[in-house]
Amino acid sequence: MAGYECFHCKQWVEHGERHDCWTTTEAALTEELCDDLREAWDRLRETAVEFGEQRIYASHHSIMFSKTVCYFFVRPKPKYLEVCIILGRPIKAPQVRSVMKGSRAKYANIIRITHRDEVEPPITDWLREAYDMHDVLRVKSARAPRVQRAKKKRQRTRKAR
Repeated sequence: MAGYECFHCKQWVEHGERHDCWTTTEAALTEELCDDLREAWDRLRETAVEFGEQRIYASHHSIMFSKTVCYFFVRPKPKYLEVCIILGRPIKAPQVRSVMKGSRAKYANIIRITHRDEVEPPITDWLREAYDMHDVLRVKSARAPRVQRAKKKRQRTRKAR
């Protein structure tokens, strides 16, 4: 029988065989972590759960932590956990590897964690700040285009006078 190579995962799929490479789980993403990374992951997850109600789910290569929109996510790698904390400001600290501007109001602060003992302040403080500021940032980024349109409209009407 003929088959095909999956465009996404490059796996060979026989004709008629079920294939869903997009379905992934938290367990699948963390199953091959070494002991140190497993302990760091467990501590990171426990810390986030203590913040309050949220949704934790796997998406492709990441594990997302979300209230209504993701406020941080973790990409498990063979040698470290890549943690991306979404805040309204760039963090200037030695733990932060890089910062990317996600939108007008949001910054993605990338941190690498290799051991359980690293999951403590200031990292846990930044996670808490991201959880607490989530709603404010969501409103800010949603409102920004409307505010700019209103400003432009006022400027046009002033010029027309």
